[in-house]
Amino acid sequence: MKCKALLSGVLALALTSLTACAQFTPIDESALGDEGSGIEAETVYRVAFNQPETHPQYVALSHLGERMSEATGGACALEVFPNESLGPQADTIELVQAGSVDFAMVAGSLMENFNSDFVVFNLPYVFDSKEHQRRVLDDPEITGELFSSLENKNISVIAGFHGGIRNVYNSVKPIETPEDLAGMKIRVIGSDTNIAMMELMGGSGAPMGQGEVYTAIQSGILEGGENNESIYANLSHDEVAPYYSYTQHLMFPDYLISNPTTLDRMAPECREFLEEDIANATAEEGELWTEEVERSHEMAVEAGAQFNEVDIDAFREAVQPLVDESLDSPVTRNLYDDVRAAAE
Repeated sequence: MKCKALLSGVLALALTSLTACAQFTPIDESALGDEGSGIEAETVYRVAFNQPETHPQYVALSHLGERMSEATGGACALEVFPNESLGPQADTIELVQAGSVDFAMVAGSLMENFNSDFVVFNLPYVFDSKEHQRRVLDDPEITGELFSSLENKNISVIAGFHGGIRNVYNSVKPIETPEDLAGMKIRVIGSDTNIAMMELMGGSGAPMGQGEVYTAIQSGILEGGENNESIYANLSHDEVAPYYSYTQHLMFPDYLISNPTTLDRMAPECREFLEEDIANATAEEGELWTEEVERSHEMAVEAGAQFNEVDIDAFREAVQPLVDESLDSPVTRNLYDDVRAAAE
């Protein structure tokens, strides 16, 4: 069985291109409602984002835009449009490629559709910690060729961002080993890779829309799900699945992308600031994630959730066949080895 992540957008938002202005084609303002207003600069670059304004990535990118405006004397700024107001992630990739949207934050799994080598960063247990992931994503010796590989497809990867650490939660009992997941249906991201991963972890992977998970667990269709603490607490899954176990099985990055032509057309001072200050944005986002996890943990405990550690080595060993199968070329094997070496 060949396991490849095959995520695709399932929603559509009508976006109308008007006359060209500065370095982007403006989006139909009537489609945006009250989202994304108030940024003033000679050139405002639009950033498509699929999460709310409270998300660590939104906050970090907004602060980056504010610093850009200040540093360039109002020559340029970034404006982040949250809540899919510029479209679902899969659609915004196409809009970036077409030059209709300047930047977009997209899930790492979607990048596999353009270069399957991105699978390496989406595999279970490839990263040991948020700090390990940061070292890898900031190291051009590891990421340089991978990130530049999409230039001929009109995609430039500006930076990789932390996307949270996914753990298993359920309505039955604490999970400590793969055997404890036997007989449990656990909601996973809809891809062959994630279904296979959950089977190897001991459970049964059940793809399902995130909005359906609460009711599915409540009614017994599912026993649980897997996600980071923020989703777990803020979607109130702690009410129906009070056992949260730190399997730490996935830590795939999200990527800020643009179009090479968009970057080439940026005023020199604007592009220079972006390239120099993006490290501050990723660092701030990492700190905000730490705060968000702590806040979400407290919320879940107050709601009655129980948190427990697991036998990480047992889970890592269980999913190793999937890792080995996914590393199906010298490029992916060498990339994986470089990532693992950075953990030492």
